Amino acid sequence: MEAPLLTVYLAAPRGFCAGVERAIDIVEQALKLYGAPIYVRNEIVHNRWVVEDLKAKGVIFVKEVDEVPEGGITVFSAHGVPERVEIHAKTRALPAIDATCPLVTKVHNQARRYEREGFEIVLIGHAGHPEVEGTSGRVKQVYLVENVGDVERLTVTQPEKLAYVTQTTLSVDDTRAIIAALKAKFPAISGPDIKDICYATQNRQQAVKELAQQVDLLLVVGSRNSSNSNRLRDLGAESGIAAYLIDDATDILPEWLDGVQKLGLTAGASAPELLVERVIRYLETLRPVAVKPFMVVEETIAFNLPKEVRSQPFTDRLKTRAAG
Repeated sequence: MEAPLLTVYLAAPRGFCAGVERAIDIVEQALKLYGAPIYVRNEIVHNRWVVEDLKAKGVIFVKEVDEVPEGGITVFSAHGVPERVEIHAKTRALPAIDATCPLVTKVHNQARRYEREGFEIVLIGHAGHPEVEGTSGRVKQVYLVENVGDVERLTVTQPEKLAYVTQTTLSVDDTRAIIAALKAKFPAISGPDIKDICYATQNRQQAVKELAQQVDLLLVVGSRNSSNSNRLRDLGAESGIAAYLIDDATDILPEWLDGVQKLGLTAGASAPELLVERVIRYLETLRPVAVKPFMVVEETIAFNLPKEVRSQPFTDRLKTRAAG
């Protein structure tokens, strides 16, 4: 007896956002222009497959710029870096390329503007996340809050001169609740609208919310350390369906499909489309599959590459490396 048809609803948008595409393109172009090795501080984006692919091409990932040899081309990840890292790279005269997502840079600029205007700053985000560390390192002090409970416990010295900024990859719903709690406790607080959370984060979350109403099971392609991928899985679970975060097709357990007729498939903003295609091919080995697009919104945003990967401004400084 033939296995029942599995209809796979393919969320759109899904996968790479413009900021991730830009960051990966920067590293790829740097390899073409300057040759290997290229050094990247932290993971360029939070995806194991992307990181391993770039390693194979000659990228060396480091935790701090101290690990970069003299003259080494250095790229700052899409999540952004604290100002001290930029200063240290300049002190060492490292040829550095900033791959920070422009939307993260916007948050940095907001935080610095509030600081210049004398505000204390509340940062809504996840402790230890590279983006949070980068934003925190752009100003002298922030109060970090991760949830409404943190807001309830928060004590500030200037409640009448207080502003908030947010990590770009958070749950839109959770962030809305945290902002509401901040405004209830500190009525004078200033801050950006919820729409300033990354457009790609919002679009992918909205697609999952709508998709979860149509399917029996949700699979999210993305790495465990990807904040936005985890939020997509959480949204599926909160909608009352089984939802799993998978690195790739090898994580799928066939029993997940028992009794499933409609499967939703999406990918976090740092997951390449190749991994989504592999998931579909694997599913086709288990059941007859019909793939249907599930379009919520079309994304057309693209970001320009920095001048360092449009030409070769580092030529003189690279002579030392070539001589070595």
